[in-house]
Order: sequence, then structure tokens, then C-alpha cells
Amino acid sequence: MEATGTDEVEKIKSKFMSAWHNMKYSWVLKTKTYFSRNSPVFLLGKCYHFKTEGEYRALHSFQSSSAGVSTEISGNVEEFRKDFISRIWLTYREEFPQIKGSALTTDCGWGCTLRTGQMLLAQGLMLHFLGRAWVWPEALDMDSSDSESWTSSTVRKLTASFEASLTAERDPKILARPRRRPARRDWDVTEMRNEVYHRKIISWFGDSPLAAFGLHQLIEYGKKSGKMAGDWYGPAVVAHILRKAVEEARDPELQGVTVYVAQDCTVYSSDVIDRQCSFMDSGKAGTKAVIILVPVRLGGERTNTDYLEFVKGILSLEYCVGIIGGKPKQSYYFAGFQDDSLIYMDPHYCQSFVDVSIKDFPLESFHCPSPKKMSFKKMDPSCTIGFYCRTVQDFEKASEEITKMLNSSCKEKYPLFTFVKGHSRDYDFASSPLHEENDLFSEEEKKRLKRFSAEEFVLL
Repeated sequence: MEATGTDEVEKIKSKFMSAWHNMKYSWVLKTKTYFSRNSPVFLLGKCYHFKTEGEYRALHSFQSSSAGVSTEISGNVEEFRKDFISRIWLTYREEFPQIKGSALTTDCGWGCTLRTGQMLLAQGLMLHFLGRAWVWPEALDMDSSDSESWTSSTVRKLTASFEASLTAERDPKILARPRRRPARRDWDVTEMRNEVYHRKIISWFGDSPLAAFGLHQLIEYGKKSGKMAGDWYGPAVVAHILRKAVEEARDPELQGVTVYVAQDCTVYSSDVIDRQCSFMDSGKAGTKAVIILVPVRLGGERTNTDYLEFVKGILSLEYCVGIIGGKPKQSYYFAGFQDDSLIYMDPHYCQSFVDVSIKDFPLESFHCPSPKKMSFKKMDPSCTIGFYCRTVQDFEKASEEITKMLNSSCKEKYPLFTFVKGHSRDYDFASSPLHEENDLFSEEEKKRLKRFSAEEFVLL
């Protein structure tokens, strides 16, 4: 009986925490974000100009003045909204299966960097399986009032929990607002195939122990670097955790993807190509797509504004999968910019657990209804930049393009990071093995992760 009472107290405390975080952050979700009609808006390599509202502008070449990157202007406000909403949004969740080795059933208050890392990886997988041109057909059918009702929904849940505790009910009755499901029109074969992958990608990030890139699995890999459930994770540590999660994934669909993490701000080209040309688990030789993660610091205590043009140039590339970053004490997933403001998705809203193993599970809570903006000056210097390259040729082209961008935007003597020919072992650095049977992290990796953990800011 005593243990049961303690469990009930913990559940109530957990609901209080969820409600507190939702009240703390939901005002940001409900506030309007203003965009200038006079400046282009970039979202993961696509450029939109809102001067053309009410009409569709044919795609045409647009030269980015900041980085010299050829990109495209793609329609109007509605096209931008559809593109943004189509990105996968992963936030705090509550009431999911208990995390192994802890009593936690929520990541509220500590899991935001893991969530932003999940969003970056999800974008890489979307490029791999769906392509950059894909948008969710139902993106604009999302009820715009949903974001305004989230806080009231939390209040209803908290009230129901209190009432249940007073009446000794095990399953509190929540008066849920009726949800309007968009009518699905007839889809062709390609759209049906894309929807299958859309759902499959989201299911890989489900909050259950079996999900390949779910919170439960990521925490298990984090334990190898000394991290536990409830700890704070930095962008660099999350990059290494994502690499291990992809390496250990057993779904046949994921055997064609690998992740490379730069070592000490250096991308060793031969190491990347080795990963791309490694044997598949099926025993057949093949070329893998690679997601390259580069942990960097954009300054000392504060972000150096000299790096602004480089960050904007990176987010102008279609093969960029975003940036794991944020501002002090908060992690955000940066996906675009307008002028000197970064566009991001915020993981800090606590939503209810969704069982992604059931057929036709609801998708709405995995898509953010509206973008948010933040001044570049507020960005914390610690971050991880991500790129996706489908083939070896794509990687070689990307390395040349990014190197030119690094050199042209660098006012300092040394660039933010570099691409180097050869293997890391050629430079007397320990090369990370592709597979380790006894330990997921090598001793060199453990030392590097501990150093990152000590240097990075604390994220809440």
C-alpha cells in the first residue's frame, strides 16, 4: 500500500511538471511569428518570397548573396507553410512506457536535445526515403486552433488526474474536445508509397523500447558515455548517440544509411567514403547514403556574429538537415532563417504518448503548426550541423561546396571546420571502428564524449 501511494504521488508530481512546462512554453506556441514580405525566407535549402502571396511563382534561380549558393524560390506563404508543417516535429512526451533503470515515464525538463537530435535525423531520413520536394498532403488540413487548445487540454488532464486521485479511479475521465479528422482524398500509387514511408519514419522515433531511434534506445546508447535518463545532453554527445543508434538499427530499410561524426571539427573524407562503401548487413556490397554530423562552437562564451553568414549559407543548402542548437538552457532544431533571425522548431511542449505501433496512428502531434524565429545573437555557441549525401559523388560535391563557403565566410585564420583528404589514422588519430561487438563506444570516443559533456552548456 505504501509503495502504491508513493507511485501515485510520483504520477501527480509528473503531471505537475508537464503542466508547468506547458504553461511555461505554450505562450511561445500561441504567439504569432512575423515574417517580412521584403526578405526571402530559407527553409532547409528552399527559398520562399512572400511578395508573391496569392499567386504561384514558377521555380527560378536565385543567387544567395551571403554564400553564393544556387537555390530556388518556391511559391508563396501557403507553399512555405506546407513545407514547414511537413517537417517532423518531436517534442517532450508523457505517460510513455517506463524508461529502463528509472521510474521516468516522461522526458519533460531534460530531453530537449535528444528531441532536437531526433528531428535532425528524421529530416535526413525524409531526404533519403521521400526527397526534399515531398510535402505532407494533409499539412494545411491541420486544425489551426489545435495549438491554441494545447494548454487548455493540459489543464483538463491535470484536473481529471486530481479528480481521479480523490475518487480512487485508476483511469481518469478526460473531457476531450472533439477532433476533426481531415477527409482523405484519393491518392495515387506514389502518394500512397510516400505516406507509408512518412508513417514508418515517425514510427522509428516512437516512445517505446523497440523503436530504433526512440528516446528509450537513445538513452541506452547514452549510458555508454556516462549519461543516464534524466541527465542533460549536449549537441555533440547527441551526435555520437545518433551515430550508434543508426549503426545498431536492424530494420532492413535502414541498412542503406550510415552516420559519420566529425572528429575535432575535421571531416576525414576517406573515413566517410569507407562508411558509404561498407558492406551491407545482407552481405552484399553497396553504397550507403551518409548523414554527416559536425559538432562545432560558434564562439566562446557567446556566439560570434561573424559566423552568421556561414550559418545562413549552410541552411541554404538542400542537403542540409538542420542544426541541433538552441539558446542557453533551451535546445531548438534550427531549420531556416530570414534576415538575421533563425527559424526553428521547439521541442519543449509536453504532449501525450502516441502508440505508433497501431494502424493509422494520429499524425497531427508530429507536425508543428507554426514556425518560430529567434535572433542569431541569442544562439548558444555549442551546436551540431548536419548534412545528407546520397552517394559518394554527392559527398565529394558537398565537401567542395562547403569548403568554398567556409573559406569565403571565414574572417578568422582558421575555418569553423575542415574537410581533409585521407583517413583520421593517417593523422595519428584513433579511427572509430564501424562495428564493435563488446562495447558501443571505443575508449577514444568515451574520452571525447566526456570532454564534450564538460564543455557544453546545460540544456533544460
